[in-house]
Amino acid sequence: MNLTLKIWRQKNANDKGKMVDYKINDVSPDMSFLEMLDVLNDQLINEGDEPVAFDHDCREGICGMCSLYINGEAHGPDRGITTCQLHMRKFKDGDTIYIEPFRAKAFPVIKDLVVDRSAFDRIQHAGGFISVNTSGNTIDANAIPVNKHDADDAFSAATCIGCGACVATCKNSSAMLFVGAKVSQFALLPQGKVEATDRVLNMVKQMDDEGFGNCTNTGACEVECPKGISLENIARMNSEYIKASLKG
Repeated sequence: MNLTLKIWRQKNANDKGKMVDYKINDVSPDMSFLEMLDVLNDQLINEGDEPVAFDHDCREGICGMCSLYINGEAHGPDRGITTCQLHMRKFKDGDTIYIEPFRAKAFPVIKDLVVDRSAFDRIQHAGGFISVNTSGNTIDANAIPVNKHDADDAFSAATCIGCGACVATCKNSSAMLFVGAKVSQFALLPQGKVEATDRVLNMVKQMDDEGFGNCTNTGACEVECPKGISLENIARMNSEYIKASLKG
């Protein structure tokens, strides 16, 4: 396939940035999207140009780093996949492909397609953990009965990889699907009950402090989420927040 790529180029966080056109030829439909970008970068380096900066790590749909906005969709024109799992067979010969970084006030661009998603880390640090008794009187986790439905829902929430597609897709740049998933995975299990009140209050406060928008229930976040995190987690987080606020 021969393609035209319109890629966002931005030298640093203070640069204005702009879309730049590139031609790339002989792209195999069996390539992954990131492999196609690798080929483009090899081409740019050979021509003496600076390669396009983009995030990647595992390339197995696990780490969530390969977050790109492709033709107006987070992770591109497919469902239930990350950018590294997107293959060029989803495009046609002669296509023009628009490639941008995730756009959100809380995800400032570092360079080209790389954004700073450390806001998610700070939300996690605010309450996304449990305190474990290590005094020598620890209890085997298997000794605590957990309802299977709750365990299944907790595991489903825990599949969130923190890629930020929910934020990039939301018209308000809301992080409520991410925070809802992180709150839910603990709220559903007995190990998370001890700090439940502080957890949800602290994580929601940090989310607001980071500049994420609020949820208006359009549901776009669930549609674009590569792990299919359910909107039910936002409802659960809201319920946990109301209970915690009344206690506080």
